[in-house]
Amino acid sequence: MVKIKLPGGIEKSFQKNITVRDVSGDDVFKNREPAIAGKLNSRIVDLDFPIESDTTLDLVMPNSNEGMEILRHSAAHLMAQAVTRLYPNAKLGIGPSIKDGFYYDFDLEQTLSQEDLEKIEEEMLKIAEEDLPYKRLEEPRTVAIERMEKANQSYKVELIKGLEDETVSFYQQGDFIDLCKGPHVSSTKNTGVFKLLSLAGAYWRGKETNPMLQRIYGTVFTNKKALAKHLKVLEEIKKRDHRKIGTALDLYSFHDKGGPGLVFWHPKGAAIRNVIETFWRSEHYARGYDILYSPHIAKIDLWKTSGHLDYYKDSMFSPIEVEGQEYILRPMNCPFAILMYQSSLRSYRDLPLRWGELGTVYRYERSGVLHGLLRVRGFTQDDAHIFCRPDQLQDEIEGVLDLALFMLNCFGFDEYEIELAVRGKGNEEKYIGENENWILAEEALTAALNKKQLDFARMEDEAKFYGPAIDIKTKDALGRGWQGPTIQVDFNLPERFDINYIGSDGIQHKVVMLHRTVIGAMERFLGCLIEHHAGNFPLWLAPIQVRVLPISDKFNDYALETKNKLSKAGIRTEVDTKSAKIGFKIREGTLEKIPYLLIVGEKEVEDEAVSVRSRKSGNEGPIPLSQFILRVEDEVRDKA
Repeated sequence: MVKIKLPGGIEKSFQKNITVRDVSGDDVFKNREPAIAGKLNSRIVDLDFPIESDTTLDLVMPNSNEGMEILRHSAAHLMAQAVTRLYPNAKLGIGPSIKDGFYYDFDLEQTLSQEDLEKIEEEMLKIAEEDLPYKRLEEPRTVAIERMEKANQSYKVELIKGLEDETVSFYQQGDFIDLCKGPHVSSTKNTGVFKLLSLAGAYWRGKETNPMLQRIYGTVFTNKKALAKHLKVLEEIKKRDHRKIGTALDLYSFHDKGGPGLVFWHPKGAAIRNVIETFWRSEHYARGYDILYSPHIAKIDLWKTSGHLDYYKDSMFSPIEVEGQEYILRPMNCPFAILMYQSSLRSYRDLPLRWGELGTVYRYERSGVLHGLLRVRGFTQDDAHIFCRPDQLQDEIEGVLDLALFMLNCFGFDEYEIELAVRGKGNEEKYIGENENWILAEEALTAALNKKQLDFARMEDEAKFYGPAIDIKTKDALGRGWQGPTIQVDFNLPERFDINYIGSDGIQHKVVMLHRTVIGAMERFLGCLIEHHAGNFPLWLAPIQVRVLPISDKFNDYALETKNKLSKAGIRTEVDTKSAKIGFKIREGTLEKIPYLLIVGEKEVEDEAVSVRSRKSGNEGPIPLSQFILRVEDEVRDKA
């Protein structure tokens, strides 16, 4: 017999080797929906797993996070089985569950198309109807290697050889078998409602020197309604894709001749950047910051001292030789601020020093992971470095939090999640710095969050190696999280560069250093803004705020006079002088998502007015030009 502690602290005895499925029929679980798996002492196992010793047991429900992960991974196996039926010579890579779905990588003799996905999906439905049980098999590592070699699955052989365990587990459904830790759903018929979504290329194990495999993405849910809802969200995501909107609105471009991952900002995109950067600078000056500018390259020795050459070498561009000295494009801005700090002796009375910089950095990213504005090789970081005394730390963190949340709100982000990244218990050796400094920093970060009455999740073992941090993830209009502001306490660089101040006691003390961003990378932030607003930028951010549309050529002069008056008021304005019908001009302006279209004709000339057509309300009728200017100025000032 085995003793099993069930939910609610109820302990019962059962026959040894009874399965999780059998115990799930106990009265304790009678009001629950059918489980997808079991949890034995926090280990998730299949429903057919035999219980051989005393344990605790709970059930994993299909719609829980753990249940959905099992469902997605099972769907990946189902898809792999369908592919091998249709393409018998397919070699299998990996097929994990991911957020909202799954994928599997295949080495195939032919290139798949979207039409092929439909065939694979049909085959998956057939296999699901066959109701094939997912069976777990375990065998010695040497036998597992032989099995995969006979099946001509070279990628699986490589994976098994990289395992340390002497026993290897597989899962089999029908004639298909795959290397896997599990667990899985009980049968192919229980694999939920699935949909194959897209194709992509992926290097084996993410290395460019390895073969390029074909990756199939899919998603799966427990019911049709949930799947339909998700597919609707995916359609909205496609509509909001910043790459598509950025091209349609002529904001920026990429060029192979210029180099992948390097952004070329067109006038309209540059106009948005300029508005953001001007606003950023004015807010920083108002909050006691000074603005820095620093070089884009530095001698390699600087990056040795900072530790970047040790920790970030793979993300740095190769050195450039100049007059026998090696220089490197900067991957970070912080060492430059430190050099400027060290240019003179600092007293405790000088602190805090708040130094901000919109500094462009360069990091090597593999071409396969570049993604529009979200993953680039050159980007401008809204960096700031604060040098302060230990007794000033909490106040400085509070100030950064105020600024960060104010900035997010101004750009239309009113939902976010906050995480406090701290050391993991028992893993202190992973982190540098004295224990008392870590305690001081963590207490200051926590106290600042509590004082601001901000909810946060404590993330154990997620601190940077050099100190704890606050990370704020913004949520866009579709509820997706984006990496946003961060506040990091650093013990590493003050030690490496020996950064000090003279205290009131006349003795040198180590400065406390804060790294922080309130926007992040300008490129990624613009990508986020585009998708959040679907290209319908708020008036204060819109690259063209107003376009004047003369009904015919004889009203062009009045249209140009109107533009000049608007421009003098600081309103970004264009005139459409094309010899085209007014309906065509209105349609063009609407597609370009311009907030205000001003139609001018004979009556508007007589009354010194404009006929307003707004993006929000449509046709609003005539209004005196002077009144319209005041209206726009108010909206811009209010960040409406």
